[in-house]
Amino acid sequence: MAQKPRNIIIIGAAGRDFHNFNTFYRDNPLYKVVAFTAAQIPDIAGRKYPASLAGTLYPDGIPIYAQDELKDLIKKFDVDECVFSYSDVPYARVMGLGAEVNAAGADFSMLGHKYTAIKSTKPVIAVGAIRTGCGKSQTSRRIIEILMKKGLKVIAVRHPMPYGDLVAQKVQRFATIDDLAKHKCTIEEMEEYEPHVARGNVIYAGVDYEAILRAVEKDPDGCDIVLWDGGNNDFSFYQPDLMITVVDPHRPGHELSYYPGEVTLRMADVVVINKIDSADFDNIQTVRRNIEKVNPKATVVDAASTLSVTNPELIKGKRVLVIEDGPTLTHGEMKIGAGVVAAMRFGAGELVDPRPFAVGKLADTYRTYPGIGKVLPAMGYGAQQIKDLAATIDKVDCDVVVIATPIDLQRIVKIKKPCARVEYELQEIGRPNLEDVLNDFVKKIKK
Repeated sequence: MAQKPRNIIIIGAAGRDFHNFNTFYRDNPLYKVVAFTAAQIPDIAGRKYPASLAGTLYPDGIPIYAQDELKDLIKKFDVDECVFSYSDVPYARVMGLGAEVNAAGADFSMLGHKYTAIKSTKPVIAVGAIRTGCGKSQTSRRIIEILMKKGLKVIAVRHPMPYGDLVAQKVQRFATIDDLAKHKCTIEEMEEYEPHVARGNVIYAGVDYEAILRAVEKDPDGCDIVLWDGGNNDFSFYQPDLMITVVDPHRPGHELSYYPGEVTLRMADVVVINKIDSADFDNIQTVRRNIEKVNPKATVVDAASTLSVTNPELIKGKRVLVIEDGPTLTHGEMKIGAGVVAAMRFGAGELVDPRPFAVGKLADTYRTYPGIGKVLPAMGYGAQQIKDLAATIDKVDCDVVVIATPIDLQRIVKIKKPCARVEYELQEIGRPNLEDVLNDFVKKIKK
């Protein structure tokens, strides 16, 4: 008699969950994925993972529900197992969810990289972090810069952010700024893709990461090395030949208390301690001790997140509205970012609290994440959020807007007030540095 498949719910946030399904559950008759649940990202619940991506076992696709419905879904679908599949979550919350699942009668599990990491025919460098907002993308850009000087063609692959039409987003290639509009990118997506294409790099993203990898390997411009540019604090979807993890001394201890950030730390060949130019010495030492505790063999690189500001003369003595990267402030839980640091460094008279002026979905964001404080998160997961962001900026009573998003927000949102834009790059301090690391890596792959 044929074995009855186990009923599975994949608990996710439109990223790792889809990848876990594609690599482990799709076309696997031992399991029946009855539902996805969604958290962190607005407006994901209520959709379906489409049949054209789900494989032959799911001719009707797979429904996506809000995570709040999990307990009822376990009962409704007679679920055997719930698989936790998203990132940047404190251990207490993960195990609290596990307790909820177990109490409802189902097993609770997490998939590792053995069954989910895809092997490439090209060398792979993976960049991860212990939290969102540590500086993965600036580290990735620095790595690409070093490798390009060696005459190597590097293609970046970004952790998924499939917030739109999943079928259309199966495989996405970004080589120009125009490609961002072509693929109808959200602000969150543009923040990750634009800094690469603005420097002349090609970057891929999408939903099906095996199909993406095979396209990268055959890219028309050529590819010598694949660079995985991770999202949140997830571990790589591809088997890395070199794993680099970024840690943040502004959040000491988080490297050992968030899932799956500790996984990325334990897997690392190289650990970059970023932001040591603006972090407390004691916090830096706490992070060093924790690296030594769980991964003493890793090479440690010290680095600063160096700031440059356009129109810094506008800031001194003025009442300033600071706009920071959205996810870094929300589930990333950062209290200050590059915008606040720049505002203070250039003598802002006052940081204006935007919360009383927030409208629509921005007001909802502050209610969901009450710890954000006196900064404005650049939320833009959809057209309404972008509209509400623009309306909020317009309402705030301030003299100057300091924009510290990875993209030029003024290209997306019309801002009527004077603006100063903050940009930031990775700068290694002392030795070993990333060039030392990459010299050794290139020698190995050329043997």
